[in-house]
Amino acid sequence: MTRAWWSAADLVKQALPGMPSTERGVALQAERRGWLAPEHEGFRWRPRAGRGGGVEFHTSVLPLEAQAKLAITSRTERASGGLQGHGSAELHAADMWAWFDRQPDKKKTVARERLQILDAIDTLISNAVGKTEAINTVARLRGTSSNTIRNWIDAIPAVAGRADRLPYLCPRHAGQQPQVECPPEAWSALMGDWLRQTRPNFSDCYRRLQRMAEDKGWTLPSERTLLRRVMAIPLAQRVLLRDGVDALRRMFPAQRRDRSVFHALEGVNADGHTWDVFVMFPGMDKPSRPNMVAVQDLYSGKILAWRVDQSLSWHLVRLAFGDVVETYGIPKVCYLDNGREFASKMITGGQPTRYRFKVRDEEPEGLLTAIGVQVHWTTPYHGQAKPIERAFRDMAQSIAKHPAFEGAYTGNSPTNKPDNYGSKAVPFDLFMKVVGEGIAEHNARLGRKSPTCHGRSFDATFAESYQQNCVTNITKASPEQRRLWLLAADTVRVRKQDGQIHFYENRYWSQFLNDHMGSSVTVRFDPMALGEPLHVYALDGRYLGEAAAQEVAGFNSVADAQAQARLWRDYLRSTRAGAAALERMSLTELVRNQAKIDAAEPPPAPRVVRLIHGNTVLQPVPVEEAEDAPDRITEALRKYRLARETGQPAFYVVPEPNDAADA
Repeated sequence: MTRAWWSAADLVKQALPGMPSTERGVALQAERRGWLAPEHEGFRWRPRAGRGGGVEFHTSVLPLEAQAKLAITSRTERASGGLQGHGSAELHAADMWAWFDRQPDKKKTVARERLQILDAIDTLISNAVGKTEAINTVARLRGTSSNTIRNWIDAIPAVAGRADRLPYLCPRHAGQQPQVECPPEAWSALMGDWLRQTRPNFSDCYRRLQRMAEDKGWTLPSERTLLRRVMAIPLAQRVLLRDGVDALRRMFPAQRRDRSVFHALEGVNADGHTWDVFVMFPGMDKPSRPNMVAVQDLYSGKILAWRVDQSLSWHLVRLAFGDVVETYGIPKVCYLDNGREFASKMITGGQPTRYRFKVRDEEPEGLLTAIGVQVHWTTPYHGQAKPIERAFRDMAQSIAKHPAFEGAYTGNSPTNKPDNYGSKAVPFDLFMKVVGEGIAEHNARLGRKSPTCHGRSFDATFAESYQQNCVTNITKASPEQRRLWLLAADTVRVRKQDGQIHFYENRYWSQFLNDHMGSSVTVRFDPMALGEPLHVYALDGRYLGEAAAQEVAGFNSVADAQAQARLWRDYLRSTRAGAAALERMSLTELVRNQAKIDAAEPPPAPRVVRLIHGNTVLQPVPVEEAEDAPDRITEALRKYRLARETGQPAFYVVPEPNDAADA
């Protein structure tokens, strides 16, 4: 039997005509001629078994001269026993068994029937029956031609033992059929057209490809042939390119996670949910679908707190977590997605991995950061990452379809609307009552099958673990922490002029703010009660005090003016009292204790004499320090005094320098 599969190294060793003489050259030729196309796997190339890996090429892809030489070489080696080596026999048998394993069961059954026939012939031969007679006898009994049996025997190489006959007896007629070539450009165009997320029909793609082939002069296989090759592409690749990442994710098995590693309140997860019910909110003219933020305990699955409003916001998240902290305590870990309401700086500001909005160094700590809750971010729009999504699915069935909501139910998608869509809107109070009862029933329902419940309810599972850990492992909120989770946070700047804080069109002030004029501070406030005092913190978290809201006074209000005057007097009185309490030295004592300073030395005599009196000014002339200089200066001064006494213009004339003396 002629060897059919050859590696690049084997082809180089054979020195075949029309083939490169290096492995790199063979690889380039395979790439250039499209031997390694994915649709050609199994009949033009296949992965190489054994150490080193790589690929092997079928002889049909080689030039005719190379195929002829390989055929002659293989027959010569077989006749001379060149393939009788133990290693070659094992390698060839391994390749055949790998090929046999990829065949369908129908072919494998035929191979086993043929092996039974050959076993019967071997049995007769072992009983001293001639080979020809044994073959003819078994052929008559099995209704098979004796020549066909001889062809089976010839197909088994001499190196194959009894245990390795089966792969050689497997029918290989399908593999010998010629493959219709598809031009690489045509195949690439077909892939680009069909593997799109608009998911076009294959027949439409093939018709467009036929029109391109007429212009390009391509010869195409039939539509059925190309469809078969397209469907041979791995399903995961087809789904990714035609359906997208989300569809591929659904094909990937979900991870099973054990929540028994937690205890009650150790870990929670929260998310938002839009109810499929029309509700009429107070003060609104049109109904809308309410939104809910719920917090779930990871250990038990119990819904610990929930809040409802017209839209999802960080205010709603703040209220829901506030209920959890006030009622049960502070959780250690919280799992959230990257939604705007949860990734808001008011809730998770300061968390190291919050990749939403602009992160600033002076950013205030959010609610969960301030009370010490570690936040883990889950994949958005991935329900498997948050167990609370399973609870929302139950609520969408058992609560949203409550009889009290008949006519107000909207359906869970635009294509799943009931016939009575929009015929009714339930009042907000009724909606809250039904939802509250539904969530309470959800927590108290028996028969939960999670590993932590064991048939109990969420309430019972949570209560048991909570009682066991409430003293040692669960932290209660202090009054200072209540101030954190009840109020929101933001960073503002104290005005330089008067120390006021301008916030949401209101003004706040307290005396301690004068020490922080021009600085940034963190304020915590109740968005629903902006008239209440602000709680002011330094950026490093230190609590500074409360800043009261400054009320707007009437321009002609005497009472408001008197109240402002009283505030000023109180401010002045407290400031004076504080100043008086300072330890200060009296002025008398301060003067007495001043350090004594020695008298300064007299300045040196001027070296330039200027006009003292009169209208005409002489140019200043430097006085030289010659030996006769004192006599000349004395004479000039005497003349100056005489002129003053007689009322004549007084000039102080510098005598001409004595050249000899000056020298």
